[in-house]
Amino acid sequence: MSELFLGHPFIAPVIELARQAGEVILPYWRADVAVTSKADDSPVTAADLAAHHLILAGLTALDPSIPVLSEEDADIDQSVRAGWQRWWLVDPLDGTKEFISGSEEFTVNIALIEQGRVVFGVVSMPTNGRCYFGGAGLGAWRSDVNEAPKQIQVREAPAAGESFTVVASRRHTSAEQERLLGGLSEGLGALKLTNIGSSLKFCLLAEGSADCYPRLAPTSQWDTAAAQGVLEGAGGEVLELSGEPFSYPARASLLNPFFLALPAKAAWRERLLTLARS
Repeated sequence: MSELFLGHPFIAPVIELARQAGEVILPYWRADVAVTSKADDSPVTAADLAAHHLILAGLTALDPSIPVLSEEDADIDQSVRAGWQRWWLVDPLDGTKEFISGSEEFTVNIALIEQGRVVFGVVSMPTNGRCYFGGAGLGAWRSDVNEAPKQIQVREAPAAGESFTVVASRRHTSAEQERLLGGLSEGLGALKLTNIGSSLKFCLLAEGSADCYPRLAPTSQWDTAAAQGVLEGAGGEVLELSGEPFSYPARASLLNPFFLALPAKAAWRERLLTLARS
């Protein structure tokens, strides 16, 4: 696999690291695992922490000069993060609530960030071994167990006879998001709404199985960066509601602004932005 990515030597080892993290997580899945709450009331399990420690050790061994910001070790002062030019942004177990419920819709997310922009991202599914990876200028791929990696690409529009498909969270929405969906249906006809957990929403968009992912509800930086890399490699984009490219500056808060994920050449791009702003 590594010969595909001679332009960036970190991608292949990070794919392997994400796979190993998945192997650490799986023994806890659908088991009697204790759940505790963090300061923000989000859940955490021993699986989250085991994957975090494995990934932290692996990334540090890969290049000890690159700092790591992980959901499970996020108490790093803004003044420190502001000095970082390049860093890893990690969610060791994205979709903890799905994991706890026994769903397969959880992932391992690892992204390399430079100057606030995603260089590449790796999104790995522990339950079936599927892995998505890519970055702007690098392309995007989906790798399934015992199969060669397959290059993926967004679709600019649904195929004839298919509905416009919107992906959304299983567990998080907002009044703003519901209004946006209503406005889209008025302009584009009946919508197909696909609810799915974790960063897989971006991945469905990246592989051409959906048309947009509007997120007008809270997320954190580690929830989005890796899958944003995949989407950008597949010809998509992530925008703030201002229309500016979505990025990862060293803000005091690690919460993301609201965003829209869509194909970069979508004819309905401005309509979506207008609806989101209203």
